Order: sequence, then structure tokens, then C-alpha cells
Amino acid sequence: MSAFLQIRAGLITGFVALTGAAMGQGIIRGTVAEPNGSPVIGATVLVKGTTVAAPTDATGRYELRIAPGSYELLVSSVGYKSQTRAVTVGAEPVALNITISEDAQALSEVVVVGYGTAKKSDLTGAVTTLTPKEFNKGTFTSPDQLIQGRVSGVQVSNNSGQPGGPSTIRIRGNSAVTGSGQPLYVVDGVPLDGRTARPGLVGSVDVGAGADSNPLNFLNPDDVESVTVLKDASATAIYGSRAAYGVVLITTKKGVSGAPQLNVGISNGFSSLLRRPGFLDAGQYRQALTYYGAPAANDKGGDVDALKEILRTGYLQNYNVGISGGSETGRYRLSLGYLDQEGIVRKTGFKKYSANLNTNLQFLESKKLGFDVNIAASQFREELANITTDAGFRGSLIGQALQWNPTQPLRNPDGSLFIEQGSVVNPLAAQEYFNDNARVTTILASASPYYKFTDWLQYRALISVNYNIGERRTSIDQRLINYPGIENQGYASISNNELTTQQMAHTLSFNKQVASDLNLNAVIGYEYTEFANQGSNINAYGNPDRGGFGVYGLDYTNYIQTSGSGNRNVSSFIDPSSELQSYFGRAILNFKDKYVFTGTLRRDESSKFGPNKSVGYFPSFAVAWDLSREAFFPAEKLSQLKLRAGFGRTGNQEFPAGSAQPRYSLDNNGDQSPLNARNDDLKWQADAQYNAGIDVGVLNNRLTLTADYFYKKTTDILFPSVPIEPRPSNAPIRWRNLDGQIINKGVEMALATVIVANEKVDVGFNANATFIRNEVKDLVGAAIITGAINGQGLSGATSQLITNGYPINAFFLNQYNGILDNGLADIGTTPVYSGSPNPRTLLGLGANARFGKLSLVANMTGAFGQYIYNNTVNAFGNVGQIGAGKNIALSTFENPVKESLGNASAASTRYLEKGNFLKMSNVTLSYTVGDLGQAFKGLRVYATGQNLFVITKYDGFDPEVNTVKKGANQVPSVGIDYLPYPSARTFTFGVNFSL
Repeated sequence: MSAFLQIRAGLITGFVALTGAAMGQGIIRGTVAEPNGSPVIGATVLVKGTTVAAPTDATGRYELRIAPGSYELLVSSVGYKSQTRAVTVGAEPVALNITISEDAQALSEVVVVGYGTAKKSDLTGAVTTLTPKEFNKGTFTSPDQLIQGRVSGVQVSNNSGQPGGPSTIRIRGNSAVTGSGQPLYVVDGVPLDGRTARPGLVGSVDVGAGADSNPLNFLNPDDVESVTVLKDASATAIYGSRAAYGVVLITTKKGVSGAPQLNVGISNGFSSLLRRPGFLDAGQYRQALTYYGAPAANDKGGDVDALKEILRTGYLQNYNVGISGGSETGRYRLSLGYLDQEGIVRKTGFKKYSANLNTNLQFLESKKLGFDVNIAASQFREELANITTDAGFRGSLIGQALQWNPTQPLRNPDGSLFIEQGSVVNPLAAQEYFNDNARVTTILASASPYYKFTDWLQYRALISVNYNIGERRTSIDQRLINYPGIENQGYASISNNELTTQQMAHTLSFNKQVASDLNLNAVIGYEYTEFANQGSNINAYGNPDRGGFGVYGLDYTNYIQTSGSGNRNVSSFIDPSSELQSYFGRAILNFKDKYVFTGTLRRDESSKFGPNKSVGYFPSFAVAWDLSREAFFPAEKLSQLKLRAGFGRTGNQEFPAGSAQPRYSLDNNGDQSPLNARNDDLKWQADAQYNAGIDVGVLNNRLTLTADYFYKKTTDILFPSVPIEPRPSNAPIRWRNLDGQIINKGVEMALATVIVANEKVDVGFNANATFIRNEVKDLVGAAIITGAINGQGLSGATSQLITNGYPINAFFLNQYNGILDNGLADIGTTPVYSGSPNPRTLLGLGANARFGKLSLVANMTGAFGQYIYNNTVNAFGNVGQIGAGKNIALSTFENPVKESLGNASAASTRYLEKGNFLKMSNVTLSYTVGDLGQAFKGLRVYATGQNLFVITKYDGFDPEVNTVKKGANQVPSVGIDYLPYPSARTFTFGVNFSL
């Protein structure tokens, strides 16, 4: 026996001992497949009357070991009709292939909903569940990317090409004036805080702090069993004050009874730049110098592509191992993961170590007492670049590369970096002399004892802790002389941040047929949640008289220690802890499997709000009528026709803890400064939503269509009011509720069809589309100014308003009318409505095909009707740059009318572009080899391409990337693109198998 097989045998033997299972002498093996021959993955094959069971692998194969005799096998899988087969086992292995059919109505399929489960046929709201079969394929750092473009009404946008960078998820439009507008994430029943523990960059050093981090990075996408999106208020109201922007339920994989099974996934790949904005090359730059009459001395004689010099081909490797098994009294699954992904910008990357343990134990002879334990632990490490929106004009690596004179060599003849005084920074020097590393450790642990009083009544408790601690270490070399305060000194910073969420929930579930034609599925519960956040920072500048930080290569601690005491700053914070106490209930009444009524009510009390308004009530009601169950229904034409309608109210408490109470900060001298003023009447932001939907199935559900109309109204908008000028220098902000409404309304549709289905060939197609309109109404007072524009000469410029009769964050800009005969820009002086940053149409397209063992899956995403402000070209590509010896945008040079070098870089509609795009988001070609000898089972090899191409007229790196920043009035921007981390095209090659 080879060493590999010996290790495999040892692993299997060890886990068999843990489950108490004994290996029988007889063997039953075979496949479970659909009638067309497609393998059924994850089906359970159980020997009835015993605890012997096994799941099917990626090729539909299973294997059972049991003593010789006669048995019955029960085969079951969610969405399929169960099948029973008789079998006689002897000394020789028995081959038994089993075919199971899809349950056309899937009435018994159970889906996860808030604080429990429900039959799919009992759903009355807008709920979409995706499983691994529907997930996007590829290498991802967080599970939200699994559903991009796959769910109608949901827009998932990558805010940055940085590995591990954040995503923005909008469910049914944007209604967030402040805050992130992100949905509530719930992992295995535990609501998440929604923030990342990675500290920000502290200190006024005029450099970028790097893209934000995704709060879901701690989860391994390979551990995800399903993602359920709750879209309308009738589905989300059970989560009350945290559900204004929708709810995403993430369920991780669990153990399956049977012999231990070890699943392995290995993939490697590489990434490169997807597309680049148009800036001049060396030849074009020389032409431009002559054309504009710029100083000839600006031609330095070289031919340099500075952007290319700071980029690279980034390599990735991803390894996942999971082992699961169990018996009738206990099941387990343990997984380990490792991801190492280099960024396409040099000196950037993402590494993650993850572990996940799920166990289910049952006690007593009746097995009425049970105990579930879920533990997810991870640590990810990020290497960051100075790429962000909070940098000064010197401080962004991408801006430095784009504006670099393409005739100016980056290195001196001796190979050293070319550095000179001034605001033009050599991007290679900025990259080499800047170090920024972060590490975040997360533990999400929950314990859930439960007791089944009867088959229809169960009590369950859930106790959880979500602990996150982040550390960030940053240094800037004193040789980077272009930054005031850094020159000949250097800078170093060490920051820590700690987020803790503790939760306790108790639920009592009732599910019983209370009359001959009436079933009641109900839950009541209590939940208590506490949130805490604290952190610290120490940063310092070196001593100029000692040569800065001295010897290079010192660690960060020594940097700090060798700094001058007068150049050293220490700070810390402890946010007020906030508490949320809730009572909730839900009832689902099903009459004759035709008529379904759902009602929910939640009462929340939060310490975040003023004492007069700390309690909120969030009800919802919904009904459904399944016409396909009626006697008059023409079943020969339609296989399903279901009507749904609902209404509900949800809330929002997404603002800093303690903002309703007077708060002060202390500086290093002990002086107090007010942070915010008291407001005893601050209350919940409220969302009321109406939904009407229809589910249609044709040809035994080979063609399905789901369509919903929604109307969502947001009122009592939470907003930090800034005192009106003139005001004291230390006047605090005051959070209040704005009078006004934000309306999101539209139609969403999802279609899926099976075009061909037989033993050799499967072909299917799916599409989803969302048509949405957004409007601000009845806002009292002046319009809210936002959409800050950044860059040299653009201080104080803004581009957006929140005002009545227009979409939220509407662009209001001075009209650009072209270039006058004197070379100056003709720009109006009164801002006018210029477009919306919010898409009016979202599109997702998918196709799948199987030819024998060869499979192909492809998905596209698109957004249409939105505008993007190209702040990058406005700040770094304007004509004035070339007069200062810097590069300019190709679009500026190609203007049919010659510009004057004295043209100001003013914000205007000149830089507003249509953001329509259609992107080939992922394509996967796979081949199922099957079993390979005795070592490998269900071997599958694949190749995946992500972000293969994008069709757009937008001139930036990627129309999907939105630079998220807090601009004027602390309102996040939407649709403003400013020096982002570039998006990458990625190719991955991998293999999956079982042992």
C-alpha cells in the first residue's frame, strides 16, 4: 500500500471510530441520478432500520458497507421524490444504480427563513434561495460574490479590485442617505454586526488608506450550503429594526450520517488587468506637447508605462478540505481552508486561513434533546497599497502612475529610483517606500440546545459570540521626500480594533395540522444582542536630527521607539455599547395547500435611540393563492400558478452608538470636544413596503417564471445635522429624523428553462431582470449636498444633491457646452440635473450545458441607465496637467477643439459618462472523470474565467467599481469613480475529489 493510501486509511479509520460505526463485510455501491442521467449531488442513501448511510459525491456516487443480508435503501434529496429499493448483500460487492425524479411542485422542500424554516409552498413573500448548483463559479474571498447577478432585485457591485475588498449589495434599490445601505447578514441563525474590524489608517500623512475590507471575509465560500435572500418586508419584518435594506441568510454545510467522507478541492490561477483608462503614451505625449505649446523641456526622452510598472500578474492558490460523517445520534463536519491571492498591484494581496466545525448531537432514547454547535474561525492578512479616496493629490498610487510623464524614466541610469522634490511622486518609489499590512482574526461561535416536546412543538436556545480583532501596521520611509512631514523623518503607525457582538435567543416553534385541511407553522421568541467596539493607535514621526528612523528594515515597534517623544501620538476609544432587546412572532396558516396567510410582529427596543422613542413595532402580513391546486385549474397547460401579496414595515438603526446622547472626545492635553448633541426624540428610520407577485410553471416546470412588483417608502430618515454657519468651531452635530420620503418601486422577474434534458445532453438557460425607479419626495428644508469631488484645484466641489422630485444622490452639475474659440471651456454657472447614479435596469443571464461528462456554465451581469462621474479624469487627466509636465487623458487630447493650458479643472457635465455595461462575469468548463483507482472518487477537473470582458463605453477601469466615500455632510457618494484599485481578469484551474 502506498503512503498516500495508508494516510487515507488512517483518516477514515479514525473518524469511523469517532462515529462508532463498524465496517461491514458487504459493500453496496452505485450512483444516484436523474432520469436524464445527470448525477444527483448530496443525496442521502440510507439503509432503512439502521444508522448506515452515505451522501453522494460530485458524480452522484455512493458506497455503503454493511453485514450481509436483505435490506431496503431509502434515497432522498431536497427537491426530489424519495425512492426505496430492495437489495440483498453478500460477500461480493453489489452494484445498485438508482434513479430519482424531481418533485414537480417541491411542496415538501424546506427553506430557511427568519428564526426557522418553512415549506417552499408556504412562502408568501419575495424569497430566493441559491445552492451550490446555482452559485457563481470561481475563486472568491467572501460568500456575497457567490450570488452576484443571480438574484432578481439584487445588485452586487465590487467596490474595489483589491483582493478581499468590499462589495455593495443593494436589494430593491438605494434608500440609504447615511450608512452603508447593506442588508443584514445572518450566518447559521446569528445576525452579524456588518462592520469590519480592520482599523483605518490614522495620521495626517497625505496618503491613501487602502480599500475597505469586506465584513464577510472571515467566511470560506466553500463552506456555504445555501444563501437565501429575503427581499420584501413581509419576509424581513421578523428581523425588525435591522432589516430595512433586506436580509441575507447564509447557511453553512452540515454533516451527513454515514461513513466518513473526505472532500478535497485544489485550485490555482492567475489574474491580470481587466482594462485600463485612456491616458497618453510617450509618442502621443510628444505630439500633445507640440499641439498645446507646452514646454519642450517636458519631453524627457524616455518611453515609460508607469501604470504597467506598478502592476503585475497576480497568482492565487486555494485549498479546501472537509470531512463529514456521523450516526443516528451525532453528525459532524470539519473543514479547513487556505487562500493566497496576490493582487495585480505589486505589494498587495490577501491570505486567509479558515476552519469551520458543525456538529449535531442527539440525546435520550427518544432523541428529543439535541445540541448544535457551529464554530467558524479565520484569520486573513492583507497587504495594502496607498489606493483610496481619502488621499491628497500626492497620495494615491494609481493617480501617481496615471499622471506620470510617459517620457520621464522611473529610474536613474544607475538603476536607483528617480526622486525629486515637488508634488509629482514617482509611483515606484511610493510603492517601495510604503508598507501597509493588516490582520483580522474572527471567531463566530454558537451553541444551540433544543428539546422536542412533541413532533410539532420544539424549544430552541441560541447563544452566540462574534469576536473580531484587527491589527494594522503602516510605515512610510523617510526617503519618500515628496510628503511634507515625512521627508527625512519617516512615519509609522500601529492600530488595533476590536468588535464584539453577543447574542442570546429563545424560540418556541409550533408546526401542526390543527384541522383536516389547516396547518399552522408558528414561532415566538425573545432575543437580546449587545454590540461593543474599542480600539487604539500609536503613530510617530522620526527625528530629523537623527536621520529619521535611521537604519531601514527595523520593525514597526522599533520605529515607534526611536521616534521623538514630541512626534509621538497615542489615542484610544471605547464606543458606548449598544443593546437591542426584541420580542417577535410569526404564524403561517396553510388551508388545503391552496391558501396561505403569513403574519409577523416584532418589538425592538434599542439603547441607540432617545429615551422617548427607543421602542419600535414592525408588523407584516402576506397572503398567497396556489391556483394550480384548484379543481378548475388547466393542469395540462400550466403546472403551477401562484399569486402572492404582502405588506410590512421594517426599521433602520444604522448609525453610531451613543449618537442620541451627548458625547465628548479628549485630546492628548485632556481637553474636551463635543462629538454630538443630545436628542431624546431620535427614532427609528421606517420602511413600509408593498409586494405583489406571481409564480408560473409550464411543461411540468421545465419553464418557470417569477415576477414581483414592489413599492418601498422610507421615512423618518436618520441624518447627522451640521450646525448652520456661522457656528462655534467646536459645535457638535445632532442626529435627527428628516421629514421626507425616499421611494423605490419597480418590477423584478426571474426566468429559468430546461431546453434539452436527456441521458447524454442537458441544456438550460436562466435570466433575471429588475426595472426600478427611485425618487425623493416631501423633503423639508434645503437640499442635501453630497457627492464630493476630489483632486488638486477641486477643493469643496460637489456633484450631487438629495432633493425633491429626483433620484437619491442625483447629479447636479454645471453644464459643459464645449470649448470656445479662445480655448477656454464654456461651462454654465448654475448646477442642473444631469443624471442619476442609480441603475434603472439590472440584468443577469446564465446558461448551462452538459454533454456526457463535459459541462459548461456561463453567467453575465449588467446594469443600465446609470451615470458615472469620472473624477479620475477630472483631477488627473485635465489639460492643465501637461503644462506642469504631467500626463493627460486621451479623451482630453482627442477633443476636436484645441484647449488652453489655462483651462481650470472645474467639476461639470464634461466628466459625467454613461455607466451602462454588460460583463461576462464567469465561465466554467468542467469534466467529470469519476473514480480513479482506489484513492480518488468523483474526480472532477475544471477551468474558470472570471471578469473575462466588459462591454461599455465608460472610460474608467471598470464601470462596476463605485468609489465609496463619505463626502459632504457625511453622506456616502454613489457613482463617483476616483482612482480605484483596478479590476482583474482571473483564470483558475482546479480539481475536486473525495477520498
